[in-house]
Amino acid sequence: MNGLRGIRTLDVRLARQSETSQELAEWLVTQKNVTGVHYPGLKSHPQHKLAAKQMNYFGSVLSFEVAGGRPAASKLLSALKLVRPAVTLGGPETLISHSASSTHNSVDIETKTKTGLSDSLLRLSVGLEACVDIKNDLENALKNC
Repeated sequence: MNGLRGIRTLDVRLARQSETSQELAEWLVTQKNVTGVHYPGLKSHPQHKLAAKQMNYFGSVLSFEVAGGRPAASKLLSALKLVRPAVTLGGPETLISHSASSTHNSVDIETKTKTGLSDSLLRLSVGLEACVDIKNDLENALKNC
């Protein structure tokens, strides 16, 4: 029975994480150092209509690109206090990943370019922290890149 304990709150957790992700995606679009935001909950996302038909929630993972490439992404990662850099994503805490220098470091430049994996792309897995706390941490870090 212990293995089923977490399933009882899964819907509430997914709703919370998705709501926070939506708010963060909408906020990130307005930031001057952010050059792109990828999240199916955004009406600007190419698959938004399909996602809206198929999903109850748009999910807790979004990605965004910062102006300045890998140096700016590295500065942002270094400046974060609450959001923790990680290679794997998921869980109750907010995590961030720079795939070009971690999980996809060995992928050749041509494939990275073709698939949209730029040096400025960061993947954010939103946890259960208060949205304002995550936003404040990202805002402070964006000032550094």
